[in-house]
Amino acid sequence: MTQAPARRPASRRRHDREIAALAVPAFGALVAEPLFVMADSAIVGHLGTAQLAGLGVASALLTTAVSVFVFLAYATTAAVARRVGAGDLQAAIRQGMDGIWLALLLGAAVIAITLPTAPALVDVFGASPTAAPYATTYLRISALGIPAMLVVLASTGVLRGLQDTKTPLYVAVAGFVANAALNAGLVYGAGLGIAGSAWGTVIAQCGMAAVYLGVVVRGARRHGASLRPDAAGIRASAQAGVPLLVRTLSLRAILMTATAVAARLGDADIAAHQIILSLWTLLAFALDAIAIAGQAIIGRFLGAGDTEGAREACRRMVQWGTAVGVVLGLLVIVARPVFLPLFTADPTVKDTALPALLLVALSQPICGVVFVLDGVLMGAGDGPYLAGAMLVTLAVFVPAALLVPVFGGGLTALWGAMTLMMTVRLLTLWLRTRSGRWLVTGATR
Repeated sequence: MTQAPARRPASRRRHDREIAALAVPAFGALVAEPLFVMADSAIVGHLGTAQLAGLGVASALLTTAVSVFVFLAYATTAAVARRVGAGDLQAAIRQGMDGIWLALLLGAAVIAITLPTAPALVDVFGASPTAAPYATTYLRISALGIPAMLVVLASTGVLRGLQDTKTPLYVAVAGFVANAALNAGLVYGAGLGIAGSAWGTVIAQCGMAAVYLGVVVRGARRHGASLRPDAAGIRASAQAGVPLLVRTLSLRAILMTATAVAARLGDADIAAHQIILSLWTLLAFALDAIAIAGQAIIGRFLGAGDTEGAREACRRMVQWGTAVGVVLGLLVIVARPVFLPLFTADPTVKDTALPALLLVALSQPICGVVFVLDGVLMGAGDGPYLAGAMLVTLAVFVPAALLVPVFGGGLTALWGAMTLMMTVRLLTLWLRTRSGRWLVTGATR
């Protein structure tokens, strides 16, 4: 009895060190995507409100086209981590290679669909006649970088599962610097406007994919894993990702609905929404860094058959998520006078964005717990429950969002509906983790 209190602080410190060692580098890698969008928004925003509004619509469509396949990273992380816990590195990397081949196939399919349908997709979002041409241009060019983006997802999942979040950090930092430099040079130096922003991002993404492929291929050769495509393995990777695909499609439907509603509120509202959504996404990825650590740690514990270690790690990560959410919310409130002028000089856009910005700040502690629990259940391979929970959340959010133009409240009311959405997610995820049904051990679930 006298040793239990000593063991608990020691265990907590061990979890803290491990969470920090994985989460801090993961943060840098995770924020690469929203930083790409924010850099594009900052550069394009000074071209004019119509260009920024067009970027808002195109970015939502492009992010959806990529994010529906985020299972390439998340499912791979959990599966590789389980095999690491079970001591089978060759099988872990082989599964990662199957994921990379699947990424290339999916990327080619998305390009084939997006290029001819770009104008129709932009029209569905209700972009104004002034913003639509810019949205179509950006979407068509950026779609060419989708295969590279999916390869980055799959390769990142392999490295995270191997408990390596530092390599993705280095690649992400280099990619962000290259993206910002290319965007500024092509938009203003070469005078290509919004098209230059799209080309700069495509070039940066292809460079990142090439680096990741080099790292993963070297690892595969070192551990004797085959580099050839395996039809059965690719099929298995796709099947394992189906529940997470449903979960992600539901989440993307929520974000697309929000953007569609904002577009119908007017150019100032969609421009302000693009700014707020860019920040919200950045904050979400920052919080998701702890969830990424959770995927790797939980998967490893369960692969090794240690359910108590998994429970302890989950509890500690929830505490981390809450604390980081509070800090991020306070930072948003303090930085709001400086943040908005970075993206627009239009006073109407700034006035529209400010109340929604404050709502985002206040909701960050809720978001912190949501993202952590989401990561814990992904690490446990609990995809079917995550899919069902997100469908419930979608069913609550869509009616609330569609009522905003009817009853008024503008962008502030829309972001109130977004806060409701996160609260529903919190409830569904908390109920699952309390049940303990996610604690399934073994090299495979």
